[in-house]
Amino acid sequence: MSVHVKEEPLLVPNCCNVENPELAVFNGNGENELEDFGTCVDVLTARVTQLEQKVVEVEQFYSTKDGAAQTNTSKSNSGGKKIAISQPNISKCNSAGKEKTKGKHVSSPELMRQFATIFRQLAQHKWAWPFLEPVDVKGLGLHDYYKVIEKPMDLGTIKNKMESSGYSNVREIYADVRLVFKNALRYNEEKEDVHVMAESLLQRFEEKWLLIMPKLVEEEKKQAEEEAEGRVNKQLALEAAQADMARELSNELYEIDMELERLRETVVQRCRKLSTQEKKGLSAALGRLSPEDLSKALKMVSESNPDFPAGAPEVELDIDVQSDVTLWRLKVFVQEALKAANKSCGGTNAPNNNNTGEINKNNAKRRREISDAINKASIKRAKKA
Repeated sequence: MSVHVKEEPLLVPNCCNVENPELAVFNGNGENELEDFGTCVDVLTARVTQLEQKVVEVEQFYSTKDGAAQTNTSKSNSGGKKIAISQPNISKCNSAGKEKTKGKHVSSPELMRQFATIFRQLAQHKWAWPFLEPVDVKGLGLHDYYKVIEKPMDLGTIKNKMESSGYSNVREIYADVRLVFKNALRYNEEKEDVHVMAESLLQRFEEKWLLIMPKLVEEEKKQAEEEAEGRVNKQLALEAAQADMARELSNELYEIDMELERLRETVVQRCRKLSTQEKKGLSAALGRLSPEDLSKALKMVSESNPDFPAGAPEVELDIDVQSDVTLWRLKVFVQEALKAANKSCGGTNAPNNNNTGEINKNNAKRRREISDAINKASIKRAKKA
């Protein structure tokens, strides 16, 4: 391989005497170009972070049984922003009203009028007078009334509630009217007049109630079908929105992949080749890495060369056959790793004074093996030449 030999200091001659020259990665005005590429990477990274949050939202939607458990906003991303799924804004008043009648039939005005007619006829009956007002428990001396009757009710209270729109469906009114007479039947003896009157009125009321039952059942069935259709339509709308989001995410991620590929190609084209001296310095510096950092460096090599046995006990690393991108990655990584090691050893010239015993021997042995492997490869190439 033909290379331009350039004299410059070896990359990090030892652990505690670290030079930190500017990395002239590109030909020409390398520092400015490197800064521009770094800015591009930062922008792409920020976009990827936002897209990752949206991907999580889509995954959460489809991981739930029907998608209804999807939250409106995701957790904050690293930039402190929040990504929200667009949903209709509903006022608190409307929400409260829907919550109040959720799952409960709302009778039509026509059906409410029919029931009001039945109720008026019942209240005007000659035997209805004992039930038009609340029971005068204190005046009548009914000391045990509240022990027997858990929920007192009277026709006057029902009428007031009907006039103030306190009922949303006729079943609620029906239940309260029956409660009036059931309380009377429970508290009074069978032979007492109030008991007989309550029993007669309840029978008449039940007969009238049966007349409007078909209409009520029809309305409830129709409303249930409409609610079911509404839930299906809402679910379909949510799924359509999520599908659109997933499609947009796919397109954006594809665009980012293409941008990264173009950026990589540009960097490779603009990146100058390492000189022979730099490669020698890199070979020497690799032998000074800690076992952990050395494993990371070898993994970098395997990423561009899948056949490279990075995890083998003994490896033969041929610097000259590595791509320019891999060499630059190794150079930058080694420089930063040894710079960090220099800080950790406190600037002394004896970085291993505090490392003794078997660990130190193993580390030294591993480094020698890598260094020998690199030198062996260089000797083989020299013989072939």
